[in-house]
Amino acid sequence: QVQLVESGGGLVQAGDSLRLSCAASGRPLNGYQMAWFRAAPGKEREFVTGISWVGGITHYSESVKGRFTVSREYGKNMGHLQMNSLKPEDTAVYYCALRFGTESGMERDYNYWGQGTQVTVSS
Repeated sequence: QVQLVESGGGLVQAGDSLRLSCAASGRPLNGYQMAWFRAAPGKEREFVTGISWVGGITHYSESVKGRFTVSREYGKNMGHLQMNSLKPEDTAVYYCALRFGTESGMERDYNYWGQGTQVTVSS
């Protein structure tokens, strides 16, 4: 079993930056994909970005490409999401998730989820 705990959310102004972290415990993450999803008020959860744990290959949604950067600390089982140039439409609960296997942007493909951390961007 894998446990995920997110941290780093908060209230910021448009244009500011935030860095989210996801601590994973329970097993080695070789072969896993870590992804970040978000759920805005009244909307379905959507894929934001993902990274392969071993190779560090990244994928981004078009809405965050060029502003967000996903990374991982291989030896510490920590993932990070650096969010720059934040916009009010980035306001959401952000979740990290894990799946074993290849990259996927589909929520249903992920087996393990954190509890989420709130990010609020004021205009």
